[in-house]
Amino acid sequence: MKKMPNTLDNIKQSINELKGKEVNLYINRGRRKTSEFRARIEDVYSSVFTVKSILNMDAIYTYSYNDILCGDVKIVND
Repeated sequence: MKKMPNTLDNIKQSINELKGKEVNLYINRGRRKTSEFRARIEDVYSSVFTVKSILNMDAIYTYSYNDILCGDVKIVND
């Protein structure tokens, strides 16, 4: 089976399907700084999406779809 090319439309659709679910996020912040945490995808907008941390319920982070396309953000659904 042929793998679908990773385009912004495919990424938006995948994240929209994960809305409301808990996922693991792996963030590459540059200069060998990485972080990972468990979060719930809260809202999906046209150019960004927001996630809410499970451990720290006050923390809401915003990422763009380009972050996933470039490899700076990786979402793993369990």
